[in-house]
Amino acid sequence: MCTAATYKTKDFYFGRTLDYEFSYGEEIVITPRNYCFHFRDMGIMEKHYAMIGMAHVAEDYPLYYEAVNEKGLGMAGLNFVGNAHYADKMMSGKDNVTTFEFIPWILAQCATVKEAMLLLKKINLVNTQFNKQLPVAELHWIIADGNESITVESVKDGIKIYDNPVGVLTNNPPFSEQMFQLNNYMYLSTKDPKNNFSDKLSLKRYSRGMGALGLPGDLSSQSRFVRVAFTKMNSVSGESEAESVSQFFHILGSVDQQRGCCDVGDGKYEITIYTSCCNADKGIYYYTTYDNHQITGINMNKENLEDSLLIRYSMIKEEQIRMQN
Repeated sequence: MCTAATYKTKDFYFGRTLDYEFSYGEEIVITPRNYCFHFRDMGIMEKHYAMIGMAHVAEDYPLYYEAVNEKGLGMAGLNFVGNAHYADKMMSGKDNVTTFEFIPWILAQCATVKEAMLLLKKINLVNTQFNKQLPVAELHWIIADGNESITVESVKDGIKIYDNPVGVLTNNPPFSEQMFQLNNYMYLSTKDPKNNFSDKLSLKRYSRGMGALGLPGDLSSQSRFVRVAFTKMNSVSGESEAESVSQFFHILGSVDQQRGCCDVGDGKYEITIYTSCCNADKGIYYYTTYDNHQITGINMNKENLEDSLLIRYSMIKEEQIRMQN
């Protein structure tokens, strides 16, 4: 499935893994300020904040998986199968937005999480397909800036908005349950463990890292949430761009999925198709792919953000190996 995370040094970083058994042909897409968004029920938006992220482009429309806008606000959608529930009808007095419009609807208008919260009070997420070939995705979302992070879930009881103090999101169970499970791991430590088993036994550590014994290592979404939360909350790096970006990829690398370990049937395996890291303050989108671990970056501020046409970059997927002799 997928994992999203935030990270803060001198700048704010936002990104995710996309874990799945096949690709939809996603690419890095910059939506400039004058690209015309045609919303299904909310009319036309001709001018808005520019944004950059990973998207599948269909009918010249960017179906964003995750993106950051020029103001430093980031948003990502992650699978939430079995729990996501959307409205079947438009509601009077509400902003009726489809799930595929949700990321651009927020990022086009909001500079901060606080501004996004105001829009969310009026939102009605509608169960509308983009087209016959693309069914409605069952998702929940993380929205974050350099100061705070929230999780948004549309369930049978309505729209739920949670403060997200760890700045991490995976898939199921619902976010409140993901957070509650952290109580079961409060004993984890980056320090050497002490013998609390019995004062009658002379127990000694035999390896470094034993303070993290019990940190889950499987690929389930709950275990990935715990592992990335522990890694991110204890992460230390310098504040330079190179150190910050490198550390971010190491954080998400703690839940990297290798081909062969998650069998989904019919000879297919879930893998980490790509990992992204956005410097949200500078508008730079970095990524790696399953077969290319060299970090590639695209700076949206080097493009003409006053344009009206999507700017698209195909991912470099082949491994970039540099020989030293």
